[in-house]
Amino acid sequence: MSTLIFYTSVGCHLCEQAEELLAELPKSLEFEVESVDIGTDAALVSLYGIRIPVVKNKDSGAEIGWPFTLEDLRNL
Repeated sequence: MSTLIFYTSVGCHLCEQAEELLAELPKSLEFEVESVDIGTDAALVSLYGIRIPVVKNKDSGAEIGWPFTLEDLRNL
């Protein structure tokens, strides 16, 4: 099973939209989503602060930043 890491932050309206897209992914793709609030880690704020929401494939290391589509998530 693949893991998608969802870098997010409290109060981020774009993150809420991205979360809705993640919820639309078919369960048949066999993945799990691990949400990470970047606000809890200064290094993550430095890396992703102005780029969130970002989704990263834990296995491949590939990542996409907003804006992205459902098809982008499927191909990740």
